[in-house]
Amino acid sequence: MTETVITDYHLHLRGDDLAARAADHFNAENIARYAEAAAAAGVTDLGCAEHMYRFTEALSVWRHPFWDEWAIDDIDQYVEAVESSPIKLGIEGDYILGAEEKLEAMLGSRPFDYVVGSVHFLGDYSLDTEEYTIWDGTQDADDIWRRYFETLASAARSGLFDILAHPDLVKVWGRAGRSPSVDPRTMYEPAIEAIADTGIAVEVSTAGLRKGVGEIYPAPAFMEMCVEAGAVFALSSDAHEPDQIGFRYPEALEFLASHGVEQLAIFEDRQRKLVPVGELKASEGATGEVG
Repeated sequence: MTETVITDYHLHLRGDDLAARAADHFNAENIARYAEAAAAAGVTDLGCAEHMYRFTEALSVWRHPFWDEWAIDDIDQYVEAVESSPIKLGIEGDYILGAEEKLEAMLGSRPFDYVVGSVHFLGDYSLDTEEYTIWDGTQDADDIWRRYFETLASAARSGLFDILAHPDLVKVWGRAGRSPSVDPRTMYEPAIEAIADTGIAVEVSTAGLRKGVGEIYPAPAFMEMCVEAGAVFALSSDAHEPDQIGFRYPEALEFLASHGVEQLAIFEDRQRKLVPVGELKASEGATGEVG
């Protein structure tokens, strides 16, 4: 029988409460909650990719007031908890232009199954938080979009990452002066060329359906260009709570099928293989045996 898969590789065990203790999140009981939710949602291959900036070790890569505030956890506590669980060990690493050697030192120092790469900042400005926002009206939207996809291309070419997370995150807030004045396809091109040249996997993420844009990452036009470039894909929800695992996956599977995508990338020990996309079959009485 041919192996098939439904993945969710991009989730976060750690909540957004700075007062919470890491020990309350990086433990077998909490991981089991996510694994049980995954099994109930029909996800067959589950992994966690905690934000790099949550760990004190990240401050050796980049110093920014946002990171200084959020980098409070010990990465080895996270690694130990996930390694001893049935789910795969990943990390979401922010690509910081010019910090490639420092990123490599951190991301290559632990036994990750995969590394998800994301672009959340352009310079000192944030794309998707209200604090330090780039969308304060002082910068041109066209320039922001252009710089974003140029930076995404650099992330792909860096060789640091296995998967490009939410690849058109720049659209996160939707319109209201935050969309480009021209066809965004012209801005996608540097990233598409880098994806084609490097073979990095592109994340199809349902997280955008929970955001202001109300759309899967990537946009249909970006997805079409990825397919034409021969890209491979990973499927994730970017869950921050167990009930977000497999969030609106029927729409994601329809999206993949509509673009002729029949395989998903799976990872172990930073090695990738392609497996046919499975069907959503929610379990009755999940056991947490996922991964």
